[in-house]
Amino acid sequence: MRVIAGLYKGRRLKGLSGRAVRPTPDRLRESLFNILRPRLAGARFLDLCAGTGSVGIEALSRGARRVTFVERSPAVLVVLRQNLAACGIGEGIEKRQQDAV
Repeated sequence: MRVIAGLYKGRRLKGLSGRAVRPTPDRLRESLFNILRPRLAGARFLDLCAGTGSVGIEALSRGARRVTFVERSPAVLVVLRQNLAACGIGEGIEKRQQDAV
């Protein structure tokens, strides 16, 4: 898994094996952000069921001002934090351990 475009383009992100987390495929993220492109610069972005953070990190990479990551699993949240650190992301984020429903 990798960041597709923007400031963090090409950065590899850690994933998790098993059925608990299903990462958003690169093609789906690319399509999503092609649609969101006109509205993303300076936006606040909410990444529900964030998993490893690939969608929220992509949003930051493409110009979102702030991302709130919501993930209920403590183990998955550890990987999300590692991915943020690997990209050098420390500002403009909020991490919440809670159920998104």
